[in-house]
Amino acid sequence: MRRSPLIPASVCFLAIGTFAPAGDWPGWRGPTADGHAAAGQKVPTEWSETTGVRWKVPLRGRGHSSPTLVGDRIYLTTSTADEQAVLCLDRASGRVLWDTVVHRGQVDAGNHRLSNPAAGSVAWDGERLFVNFPNAKGIHTSAISPAGKLLWQTRVADFVMHQGFGSSPVVHGANVLVSADHRGGGKVLALDRATGRSVWSQDRPKIANYTSPAVLQAAGRTQVVLGGCNLISAFDPQSGSKLWEIEGATEECVTTAVTDGRRVFVSGGYPRNNVTAVEADGSGRIAWQNNTRVYVPSMLVRDGHLYAVLDAGQIVCWRTDTGAELWREKVDRDFYGSPVMVGDRVYVTNLRGVTFVVQVSPAGAKVLAQNKLGDEALASPSIAGGRIYLRAAKTTPDRQDYLWCIGE
Repeated sequence: MRRSPLIPASVCFLAIGTFAPAGDWPGWRGPTADGHAAAGQKVPTEWSETTGVRWKVPLRGRGHSSPTLVGDRIYLTTSTADEQAVLCLDRASGRVLWDTVVHRGQVDAGNHRLSNPAAGSVAWDGERLFVNFPNAKGIHTSAISPAGKLLWQTRVADFVMHQGFGSSPVVHGANVLVSADHRGGGKVLALDRATGRSVWSQDRPKIANYTSPAVLQAAGRTQVVLGGCNLISAFDPQSGSKLWEIEGATEECVTTAVTDGRRVFVSGGYPRNNVTAVEADGSGRIAWQNNTRVYVPSMLVRDGHLYAVLDAGQIVCWRTDTGAELWREKVDRDFYGSPVMVGDRVYVTNLRGVTFVVQVSPAGAKVLAQNKLGDEALASPSIAGGRIYLRAAKTTPDRQDYLWCIGE
């Protein structure tokens, strides 16, 4: 483990409950795990590399994970050619407080030109940090203390690498949930947060897939939902028993499922484009379906409407009950990060590092601002405490990843 000589280990411990939940972003897709930032915060709409930036810090290695914000600390994954690590930064200044190497050697990089072995975000349970990494032809989930100490590590599955691996761990109850779909036959499982021991495990088809588990409150019960592998599957989070499963979606999905409380929404992009709404009551009834390509950016639900940013750069609004398309607006192109919603504003970043701020409603969409940081961005922004934390790289003269903090 690397640690700054200026910061004692004791400083890295967090006092749980010291900071209001509205100021945190504890894992993939935020405080409610659905892409919504806390309401009521005043978030900037305009900035540039020279205005509105509170700080910018270089990061060793590369990664596509979004920052996890807990109290006065930031956690994120990174990878070099021979190491996979978790970084802890000071939230006020961006200083690196510690740098824990989780794996050394045998880094599985993936076969897509944009893949990265540090794509999954860090999850926080109030006591520990959890992270997934592909390494040594397997998927490993690790628990780390707030001081940067490796607490346990579990090889959850062997893994046949195709394009890459991007699933983030998800905390629920006493467990941390992990999915590892691949062409050798995947798994979705729950690990005990304290020990890393398997609590339950379900086998998955021999198909490449990239989605993270979604813990959803739908049809009156808690469900763990996964799209992809030509299925939409729901599991009981405590026992792992299959609640329901239907043929639907498509083979490969990247997006994380969302719900309006009655229906579950999944999307995929290979070998066919697909958005599917399925009743979550176990009836197996598909409420509606279309062939829109929402492959990588996860979707958003607000007040009976489903909003999606297409990879190709359009924003679309559908009614959640009927699937009726209310509008479709072109924004730009090449979106890999997922949108974040603050009230009626959507923040979404494209591959060129341009973050679009779009005001949306069932009546239409209005682009309020375009804000460029760096030259390339694949991570989704994290928004909390009135600030935006975004990972973006400068590619010339030499590539360098940065973490940017934008705020008044």
